[in-house]
Amino acid sequence: MPVTPSFPGLYIEELPLNAHTITAAPTSITVLVGYSHPYKTRNPGRAVRLFSFSEYEREFGGAFVTGLIRPDLPDAVSQFFLNGGSDAYVVGLTPKFRDSAGAVVGLFSNAAFQPTAKVLGTVANTGLVLTALEPTDSVPMRVSISNLRSSSATGTPLDIFDVTITYGSRVETYRGVTVLGTAPVLPDAAINGLSTLVKVAPNSAGFGTGFAGPVTVTFGQTLPGGFNSTFSAQDFTDVFQADTSLDKVQIFNILLTPGVSDSAINSAALAFAERKRAFVVLDPPQAAAADASDPLLTPIETLIDAVPKSQNGAIYFPYLLSTNPVTGQTVEVAPSGYVAGIFSREDLNRGVWKAPAGLETTVLNTVGVVPRGRMTDPRHGVLNLLGINCLRTFPGTGTVVFGARTLVSTNPAFAQSKYVPVRRMTLFIEQTLLANLRWVVFEPNDEPLWISIRTSIENFMLSLFNQGALQGSKPSDAFQVKCDATTTTQDDINNGIVNIIVAFAPLKPAEFVIIKIAQLAGQPKA
Repeated sequence: MPVTPSFPGLYIEELPLNAHTITAAPTSITVLVGYSHPYKTRNPGRAVRLFSFSEYEREFGGAFVTGLIRPDLPDAVSQFFLNGGSDAYVVGLTPKFRDSAGAVVGLFSNAAFQPTAKVLGTVANTGLVLTALEPTDSVPMRVSISNLRSSSATGTPLDIFDVTITYGSRVETYRGVTVLGTAPVLPDAAINGLSTLVKVAPNSAGFGTGFAGPVTVTFGQTLPGGFNSTFSAQDFTDVFQADTSLDKVQIFNILLTPGVSDSAINSAALAFAERKRAFVVLDPPQAAAADASDPLLTPIETLIDAVPKSQNGAIYFPYLLSTNPVTGQTVEVAPSGYVAGIFSREDLNRGVWKAPAGLETTVLNTVGVVPRGRMTDPRHGVLNLLGINCLRTFPGTGTVVFGARTLVSTNPAFAQSKYVPVRRMTLFIEQTLLANLRWVVFEPNDEPLWISIRTSIENFMLSLFNQGALQGSKPSDAFQVKCDATTTTQDDINNGIVNIIVAFAPLKPAEFVIIKIAQLAGQPKA
């Protein structure tokens, strides 16, 4: 602070630092949007931040199987965390019942659209009715009541029991559930807050022993005539509108709509990502094949033209084989969740400037690509030049990501954004500078400010150079920062504008390795 001299002598005045430290922005916060468990999603349509799959199960329910919608979201979240992801926002969508014109007529939680109860058995000497709302019609659920006992010294009524819910390979057990007492110990409170499978509710008479009834569980979906529950593009595009819960997330880096190949949804996702400076990982149509060897399948190269083009996105092919956690059977899983996890793993281990591809990007929790996605090297070359990033399974190596091109790689107008790591590096620098230069606003627009801006940005860019993130043998070859009278004119100053130019030389992946071999003729002896 300024000093006021009064006596002859020395005074010390501390001056503010003219350079501001720049903190690197995150690179792999991932957003996943898709259909979640209809009865267990706590906040449908809202972005919820998660750091593990167990947190996903708590907020959105676990994996489920249904003939009404394809539940790709739980698989994608699971594969994301298993393959190296650690920070995600999930937007869980609940499927809606629509009429033939597509108008919404009800939700799964509406009484008129509840599944039909199927009686599994009765519990003797109790008045318990337990209703478990579960959306599957292909994997049977079993609910059993055991260890019936009484809280009364007389031995009646039998009001305390254990509940076991079995759903495929998953089992949940709740001990000491009671139908008497206050709300916290009733079955709905005891089970709903913990279960990732079911939602429990009393019948019209409520919990208690004043009525008789069977133990019931619902696992078949019966809909009113003329109604159906189907995939709807609007469910997704609504999430990408302005002022939504996701739009209010200040920063994220990767956006997924697992299992979705709808052009309208992909267009909306790419436009939203461009506005938020994020990168989209797209999935191909599930039935797409690597080539035309099977006349019943459609080659992916004939479908790529329909994919919206953006420098902020890439598409990965094909689907992968994994194990369904509910049924234990081998199922096909969209690649985007795996790939986003590998993005995060490579960012942590190598940096955002390293292409998330190559033999080190081993895909975990898969037994390989689907049979129709297997390809030869020449076929891979065709798809690679079209901007289709392939996942390959190599003997002794496993399944790896073996492509790093953006959706605009074939367009010469976007040559600077041909590769995924180059575009993501650009977005990383943009997000970092936007987050760290807010202090500039309303500062006096003159040479001292310009020097401070240059110093701050140059220090940050030098740190990237020292990490090996930029081309060049010396900093002047790797980056340039300009902010002076040549970038900001007097007219700019009069209009409250300061112009900053940051140029950098990005690293590009060694996509094609060419080895030249020549034989040496016999050399005469000296």
